[in-house]
Amino acid sequence: MRKRMVFLMMALLLAFTVVSGCSSKEAASKAAGGSDQPIKLALSPWPGWFVWYLVKEKGFFEKNGVKVDLVWFPVYSDSLSALASGKVDANSQTLSDTLAPASKGIPLKAVLVNDNSNGGDGVVVKPNINSLQELKGKKVATELGTVDHLLMLTALEKAGLAEKDVSYTNMTVNDAGPAFISGNLDGAVLWEPFLSKAIQEGKGKLLFSSKDTPGLIPDLLVFKEEITKNRPEDVKKILNAWFDALDYWKANPEESLQIMAKAAETPVDEYKAGVDRVKIFQLDDNVKAFQKGDSYSSLQYTSQKTAEFLKSLDMLSTIPKAESFLDGHFVEEVMKERKK
Repeated sequence: MRKRMVFLMMALLLAFTVVSGCSSKEAASKAAGGSDQPIKLALSPWPGWFVWYLVKEKGFFEKNGVKVDLVWFPVYSDSLSALASGKVDANSQTLSDTLAPASKGIPLKAVLVNDNSNGGDGVVVKPNINSLQELKGKKVATELGTVDHLLMLTALEKAGLAEKDVSYTNMTVNDAGPAFISGNLDGAVLWEPFLSKAIQEGKGKLLFSSKDTPGLIPDLLVFKEEITKNRPEDVKKILNAWFDALDYWKANPEESLQIMAKAAETPVDEYKAGVDRVKIFQLDDNVKAFQKGDSYSSLQYTSQKTAEFLKSLDMLSTIPKAESFLDGHFVEEVMKERKK
């Protein structure tokens, strides 16, 4: 989040802009980078997010009249820091990882569900471990505070264990995957494509996955709030570009998979195996997800339950109100416009 002094300086600059003849709307646009400036959209290694490269490759940003720079972060947690610090305008991230900045008052808005993990995140263990209970005293790795840390805690809770019952090791997924394959870990919580590689190359066994907790891990497109306020049309154009790419994928599955696999630097069959472990959300799925509900199919419900769980582990100091960072009106407007 930008420091207050930065906001003060921007306010002074805007005052001069208004005096020189610019409208307040134009000034606000400049504060958010200006409509002529590319929106910096960050993403990391996750099967559902490589769709952004299909959007780029097939020219759907240009088709919809919006300038977007895709910013690649090999380490997922670095993308979270980049959005929270304002180095990028939007990020592809999980719902659970959006709760911490929201609870601290960092102004963010989630506007799109890219997908739900449906087996794409999982607890992989050595072949001689046959149950979650057998993880007691074993060395298990994942990255502290991430969604896979949450998945590990959920798995342990199901087995009647707590984090203190295992020898927990804090590692990024980029490090935990190779460490498991080399035999330095008894277990690791990984996501695709690291998960499949650990199972294949490390002879690992999948004990628990996001398929066992449907709806627990939604993957979102999250913007800085100032972008959604000052450049709402560009936000809608980006969403339209996303849904155009999904339509193209449906009509041209082989070509689309090749484009995304190339971006992932993964063989097509391996990428397909990974993306098959996620449920890509179409426009109808998005509109439903932003509605209130009493199950994990609702983002508001998932947000509340996940926040309560994290707070009970002292990973959140306060539970943010879902409406403070979930904004479904963009997908609703896109749906109305696309149905005309």
